[in-house]
Amino acid sequence: MRATVPKSVMYDDVLARRPWTKAERRVVLQGLFGRLLIAIEPIICTLVFGGLTLGLIFFPLPPSSRLTRVESAIVIAPIFGLATLAFAAYAVIVLVKPVRALLQTFSPIFIVDGYLRYRRPDSATEPDSNGYIAVLNDERRTVAEWPSVGDAPVQDSIRPAMLEFSYYGGIHRIDGRSTGVIPETMPSMGVGANVPRL
Repeated sequence: MRATVPKSVMYDDVLARRPWTKAERRVVLQGLFGRLLIAIEPIICTLVFGGLTLGLIFFPLPPSSRLTRVESAIVIAPIFGLATLAFAAYAVIVLVKPVRALLQTFSPIFIVDGYLRYRRPDSATEPDSNGYIAVLNDERRTVAEWPSVGDAPVQDSIRPAMLEFSYYGGIHRIDGRSTGVIPETMPSMGVGANVPRL
């Protein structure tokens, strides 16, 4: 859920900020470990099929083999090679978002004493989104906006609020209350984490 930031004005230099706390970073790390548990299977399969591919290409065949060296290297090895690539791609897909989230914990969390704006869906809204939520500064200029998720459509509204957000993660706190972007507690190994409440 990456933010839409107005190109006309970049607020990074003027916004109040704070670093991520150890507890917040620990929650993200637990989520990464949970995904790593899921990725263990494709990682092991990548190593096994990669080993078979290399073995078929570089190691001599036993004398009792019905295949010639050329048949082994040219016909069978590519099949195992494709399986290696498929499992490696699956492992990367499983891990890319949590690794990116962990890297984002080294950028600041911004603090704005401004306004929270809800905006109803438009023609560009993704199918799984029910509208938009945005952080506005004290001059009511948009600092960042994210698609929101939920069952009921969002109604247009603006209200004053003290907001903490990161561009990558979205709004972390509204008037000191957690939105669930970074849960207060994380289930064991990040499995079954709660959905953000905006």
